[in-house]
Amino acid sequence: MWYVIWKRLSRELVLRAAFVLPPERRKALERRMRGKEEFRKLRLADCVVVSFGKSGRTWLRVLISRFYQIRYGLRPSVMIGFDNLHRRNAAIPRIFFTHDNYLRDYTGNRHDKSDFYDRRVVLLARDPRDVAVSQFFQWKFRMRPAKKVLNDYPTEDVDIFRFVMSPAGLPRVVDFLNGWAREMPRIPAFLLLRYEDLRADTAGELARVLEFVGEKPTAGELADCVAFASVENMRKLEEKQVFWLAGSRLRPKDRSNPNSYKVRRAKVGGWRDYFDDEQVAAIDAFVAERLDPVFGYRATTGTTTADVATAP
Repeated sequence: MWYVIWKRLSRELVLRAAFVLPPERRKALERRMRGKEEFRKLRLADCVVVSFGKSGRTWLRVLISRFYQIRYGLRPSVMIGFDNLHRRNAAIPRIFFTHDNYLRDYTGNRHDKSDFYDRRVVLLARDPRDVAVSQFFQWKFRMRPAKKVLNDYPTEDVDIFRFVMSPAGLPRVVDFLNGWAREMPRIPAFLLLRYEDLRADTAGELARVLEFVGEKPTAGELADCVAFASVENMRKLEEKQVFWLAGSRLRPKDRSNPNSYKVRRAKVGGWRDYFDDEQVAAIDAFVAERLDPVFGYRATTGTTTADVATAP
């Protein structure tokens, strides 16, 4: 806990000292500093969970956290955050959750995933259309202005269709997934986990993840995890700020606005609700033309099973 506070404080002090730099150089400095910290965690991690933002990472973190809460008698308010649970009990692995956003700014490996080749990697994928829509609400209601600048998000107000079709929306999500699709065969210990499959069979997919990191969950433990991490219970946890030690991950920006909650709708295929037929067709066409078919996402459905081999 104190290390995290110190790292944030030291980064802020460096950035304050660099206020005289041009904005682009200051941004490059911050991205490199964040990448350096990601590299440190990556090299220490027993397992890495990679996902684009708004792909269900917080839900997966709660599921995994609940398993270790049950297994080792930890408080329900403790959520895994890299090595915090490992420090409490060495039997709990260090799991690094990353959006793979800053690492390349430090290592320079922008065109491959060589930083991950010797790691155990879980890729959490979600239909990029649902991701792009969720990103819109994250950007509009939860994202800090400085974070928008740091990650090249729009700084002016745009409607949801313009956001989704902008470089910061659907194209960015598709590029992210395609980059990982190309590199899957080069990572010996790799597991593809799709959000849609986790929704359809939460206990079964969670068991795959836990077994991948070396655990042997019981049916009772899995059932408890599923109930604890249900959408309804997670909304209650967010309203009560149960995971206050996890920062803003499970905290609404505006209690009166349901779109400002981290746990919003969690609906598979819900992206269609925000567009007319012509816009839906344009979004579908983009995905059909650009997205690698390995993920199994088609214009007619987001729940087709992906045919990807996974390492034991």
